[in-house]
Amino acid sequence: MKKRKSPKRIGWIIALLLVALGFVVPLPYYIEAPGSAVHLSDLIKVDDQKDTNKGSYMLTTVSIRQATPLTYLMKYLPYHEGLTQDELFGTTTSNEEYNNLQKYYMDSSINAAIELAYKTAHKPYTLTYKGIYIMSVLPNSNFEGKLKIGDTVSALDGKTFESSDQFMDYVKQQKVGQKLTVTYQRDGKTDTVTAPLTEMKETKLPGLGISLVDHTTIETEIPVTVKSDQIGGPSAGFMFALQIYTQLTGNDLRKGHEIAGTGTISSDGTIGRIGGIEKKVVAASKEGATIFFAPDDTIDPIIQKNYPNLQSNYKEAVAAANKLETKMTVVPVKNFQDAIDYLKKLN
Repeated sequence: MKKRKSPKRIGWIIALLLVALGFVVPLPYYIEAPGSAVHLSDLIKVDDQKDTNKGSYMLTTVSIRQATPLTYLMKYLPYHEGLTQDELFGTTTSNEEYNNLQKYYMDSSINAAIELAYKTAHKPYTLTYKGIYIMSVLPNSNFEGKLKIGDTVSALDGKTFESSDQFMDYVKQQKVGQKLTVTYQRDGKTDTVTAPLTEMKETKLPGLGISLVDHTTIETEIPVTVKSDQIGGPSAGFMFALQIYTQLTGNDLRKGHEIAGTGTISSDGTIGRIGGIEKKVVAASKEGATIFFAPDDTIDPIIQKNYPNLQSNYKEAVAAANKLETKMTVVPVKNFQDAIDYLKKLN
């Protein structure tokens, strides 16, 4: 006679299955948490050489992972946050489009970092305009479903341009409903699409119904390579520039210190605000950083009025460091030169 399984044993099996499903079934929610502090000497080579001086520069990251029924509870942990799919991707952005945006932000920040580092070090470089990079396509655009985030527009009606301003000026000279032929690149291939122009709600002028930025590439006489395959977003730009500049000049600015930081970078040296800085402070502290550069951004008075509790990245970073009771020194920086001046005074 076959022995029956006891109700207690069946209950344990069901419980184990439920726990297993709790770890693997995806939810439309995401957990944002402290990521890692990545040593830039492992990612960057200048003149085909790695940085072998003592100490290191580190970029800091935020970890984002899709939640499951059980891991969603992690949002209650310190420095963890739960985000809806719309909060992370935006209401009109797919996962693929989000990844394309992150790749663009990273590529753009690398170009800006190289340009700034070479310009500050007085080394030659050439910046080339490739066209218009599409950041979003509006739902009412006649190009919706034909153009997508990540496409680079290189010509309109066969005409090429040298900036996004020239691009927009040409479109404004046309008429609402007039058909426009767009030449674009996607996944290394060139194609064209034709559709009527839309009347833009804000300006009443003709438009494609897209948001855009300039798409550029940079070439240097002294070669520089940056590995960024596993990193997205614009927030590493400042630290990239610092690493490249230090190697270009050959100056030992670190003097053996472990230095982390974050912030967007512009070609004029402005260091911009980023999100999740408290999580990046945690990542830097865990990796043993002794100095953390934080953007000392100025908050627009109108934004400050609407969000009275909003603080600069620097103040947010100081608050996080104090809460962690870390010995890491948080240093405010508004522009690239602030960081260089600080490093020159290190012992």
